[in-house]
Amino acid sequence: MSDTQPPLSRLDLNLLVSLDALLTERSVTRAAERLHLSQPALSASLARLRTHFNDPILARTGNTYELTPLASRLTEHTAAALDAARRVFESSAEWDPSQSTRDFAIYGSDYSVATTGRRVAALAAERAPGVRFRFMMHNPQIVEDAVNRLRGADALLMPHGFLTDLPFTDLWADRWVVLASQTNDAIRDEVTLENVARLPWVFTYQSRSAFTSATRQIQQLGIEPRVEAVVESFLLLPMFVAGTDRLALIQASLADYARDAGGVRVFEPPFDATPIHNAMWWHPVHRRDPEHEWLRGLFVEASADLGEAA
Repeated sequence: MSDTQPPLSRLDLNLLVSLDALLTERSVTRAAERLHLSQPALSASLARLRTHFNDPILARTGNTYELTPLASRLTEHTAAALDAARRVFESSAEWDPSQSTRDFAIYGSDYSVATTGRRVAALAAERAPGVRFRFMMHNPQIVEDAVNRLRGADALLMPHGFLTDLPFTDLWADRWVVLASQTNDAIRDEVTLENVARLPWVFTYQSRSAFTSATRQIQQLGIEPRVEAVVESFLLLPMFVAGTDRLALIQASLADYARDAGGVRVFEPPFDATPIHNAMWWHPVHRRDPEHEWLRGLFVEASADLGEAA
């Protein structure tokens, strides 16, 4: 520990609760009401926080308060720190899922949430009715900062090929299929490489750090697809294909959903598409957490029949 940093034992962790309320409410009065404290008591906490950070935290602008630049940066860290502290004090040597009221926070794409996440929530409702799941959509920024993001969340659902240096639990394997409109006269009984090269596409991700393995393979075949639209949602793909000449790549587990959406046909790709090996990524701090071990087992169980169906 640096000589300039005070030992943790000298810090009043109750200030973390006050800081979170002040950053959220941006008002001493509203923050005091939220914490059921008197306004003078919270004002005293704000004074201590200002001394600690050597920053006003809340700066008056007219009749309102705004967060200082430092306070804005602290917002996300404070929420994550509070969540981690709650988990420490909610932990116990023995954990009974049927009696638990724990919240699990999971990052993932709409594909992973609609498949694995939906089945996990159904299993948990039977065995641990007090447990709650918060499924949050990931984005390229979250994936790139996964190590830090997973300090305040329980897992990130993501296929292999994007993350390293984090513990993971393998879930299930899926494969890619191609969507085409029922009105697309360029395609008869199958999708050809000529179709892939000539017809327009809708992609889900298209950047150096956000892509799918199959779209990358198309480029490796020497084909630069003509992308007419990018929509960061697998579940929306059928809507961008139906009634157009566009093609799209979607996971086989969502093929029935795409057909039910109407107006599209499902084809095998005209190349040997790399399988999708789905995994659950998590922070090393959860390695010996019995609650998290239960969560990982639940995801593995929920994924078993998905692999068979795919």
